[in-house]
Amino acid sequence: MRSRRNPAGLSAGLASLLRGGVIVASSLMIGCAVGLGQAHAACELHSRTGTITHVVQIQLDNVHLARDEPLVPSDLEQMPRLREFFADGTIGNNRPSALPLQQAPDILTVLTGLLGDRTGVPVGDSYGTFRSDGTVGLSSSFGYWTASGGDGRPLMLADTGRTVAAPWVPFTRAGCDVGAFATTGLTLQALDATVTNILSASEAEAAARDPIAAEADLFGIAIHCARSSPLCSNAQARPDLLPDEPDSYVSFSGLFGNGHVQPVISPGGPVRALDGKVVADTAGHPGFPGPQPVAAQALGYAAAMLEAGVQVVYISIGNAHHRSGMRDSGPGDPEDLGRLAEYDAAFGSFVDRLAADGLSKRNTLFIAISTGNDRFTGGPPQPATCDGFQLPCRYGAVGAIDATLDRLLASERRNVTRFDIQPGSAPAFYIHGGPQPSDPLTRTLAQDVGKLTVQNPSTAKTDRLAGLLADRAQMQIMHLTTGSPARTPSFLMFGDSNYVYRIANSHADCATPPACVAIDSEVPRVAGDIQQGDGGGWFGLAGPGVAKLGQADIVSYPADLRPTQLALLGLKDTYVHDGVVLVEALEDQALPPAIARSRDAYTKMAQAYWGLNAPFGPLGRASLALATQAIRGSDLAYERYLDAIGAIQMRRDALARDMKTLLDGAAFAQLPIASADADRLIGRATTLINDVENLAGRSLGPADRPWKAASDVH
Repeated sequence: MRSRRNPAGLSAGLASLLRGGVIVASSLMIGCAVGLGQAHAACELHSRTGTITHVVQIQLDNVHLARDEPLVPSDLEQMPRLREFFADGTIGNNRPSALPLQQAPDILTVLTGLLGDRTGVPVGDSYGTFRSDGTVGLSSSFGYWTASGGDGRPLMLADTGRTVAAPWVPFTRAGCDVGAFATTGLTLQALDATVTNILSASEAEAAARDPIAAEADLFGIAIHCARSSPLCSNAQARPDLLPDEPDSYVSFSGLFGNGHVQPVISPGGPVRALDGKVVADTAGHPGFPGPQPVAAQALGYAAAMLEAGVQVVYISIGNAHHRSGMRDSGPGDPEDLGRLAEYDAAFGSFVDRLAADGLSKRNTLFIAISTGNDRFTGGPPQPATCDGFQLPCRYGAVGAIDATLDRLLASERRNVTRFDIQPGSAPAFYIHGGPQPSDPLTRTLAQDVGKLTVQNPSTAKTDRLAGLLADRAQMQIMHLTTGSPARTPSFLMFGDSNYVYRIANSHADCATPPACVAIDSEVPRVAGDIQQGDGGGWFGLAGPGVAKLGQADIVSYPADLRPTQLALLGLKDTYVHDGVVLVEALEDQALPPAIARSRDAYTKMAQAYWGLNAPFGPLGRASLALATQAIRGSDLAYERYLDAIGAIQMRRDALARDMKTLLDGAAFAQLPIASADADRLIGRATTLINDVENLAGRSLGPADRPWKAASDVH
């Protein structure tokens, strides 16, 4: 979890108070168990096994399943309580992440089961908007569910043009209270107009007088109550407003911020972490500790919510490799080992405490999700034979390589086009004035970006910065556009993931200081993009209905967790998901009946569907190679490409819509999939993928050949 600034959409009196968004994760707990505080019988779940009364979903930041150094145990191997707990169910070890690899799109996809083009913020932790005067504004992708985006439209912009359906609604309508700790979308994120809308003008004015205390009091913590919930039958509750919610959402209330939640769930005093310390910020204010809560804080607050009668809790835990005021640690060094051990001990204390409350894998569905696959940029470790335990690891120079793109373009290509980017290793370019893709300004800048080379300060070798390029047409194929044209970048660069790309708002020649390319010791980890996006994440499932597979090779995507969770619980959303139910990870008796009756057809179609529709699946990879070649080619070749990619998108979208309608119908509408229908759609998907690969054939050079779908067969 990382702090993010969002300068857009603030009232003048509150603009200076914004101190960053809250990156978060999710923990979902549902239940009506006897003996848990004020738990009441209104919460109704309908799991096939009839035994699920709670769900705990924990989102972890940058906990790696695979080893970063061959001799050093992976993050998960260093967390035996967590690993063994989920190995009693299923740990899926092949989970491609969203691209570009940033947390906000991944988190929202996990929460909703929708790809980025249907959540409003698909391109990163921040995004640009084209203003009417031709300039560009950058906004944070983290905010409360009903917040406005930088273009004045809903931040969570659905393909309907309205706000995306809120993820807590199926639970509150089922009579369950929904708590959240450090969860973007579900909790207040900034002192903006949302505070006034949800709380009151007087509370907003009080927050303005003491913004530091207001963050601890108002941010990062919330409870969304079911109707008539005793938790919201008090003066702390406020209306839970969702004006765009399908089928309306009225007469629901919520508690927003520790200042309103703590008096209800812990009337005797401040909520305490699992280590006994008060959950507080660095200044000692009780309440939300900030955008990087440690495991003991997040899990301790979640336990307090559960014990007070909350049935649904979304939990996020901060980056175990990072601690405020200290440098990030590398694999196997003592600081890293210690932090991972602390997190594992906190998880052990959490499940022990829940067990004492009557919550265990016998009646609780546990879900763990790791987002982010940041790569440590120090190295190599010293000594070379270190394993972190018998022989601790140390690292010398640490830091990613910063590359200042506007100065590099002016120096190497004499290109002084004005643009803004969303910084990272896969930057989105927003050219001032918003020229169209075929405009010479756009064409020239994209081509010049593709030709940039630098001398690597670590290796002294010459690196080409741009690996692949995506124009707006390709971004549509990869689900990276939204219903707001003002948010659509001019183009996207998938760069060398050893670098972090920035701008200096300067065209000073790179021969003058400061250097255009330099190691940045303040950025010890890089999110990466293509190199780390394929199979980089993992998930864990344990509890009633989950198959006991241990660590298994299961192809899954972030969008799959939501439909899998709801299918197990017997609930449903008001929309068709982009994800599918992870049939392989569930026991037969836990499957929706229509999937159980057509399991083979469902599984085959799900695999073909993701090959067709995944942002970085076989079709997406081939079309990205095609787009890169067209962007670098002649104007005539580019125009022909636009015609071809437009036809591809129309075929893909229609076919994907047909497939996911059948898949979602089997999961939530009791409509089995006929084998003949599955075979027909799978055949059409295979044909389209082959057509795109054949079209991109000349674009796939020797180094790119592994991307072909033939080598992606799972």
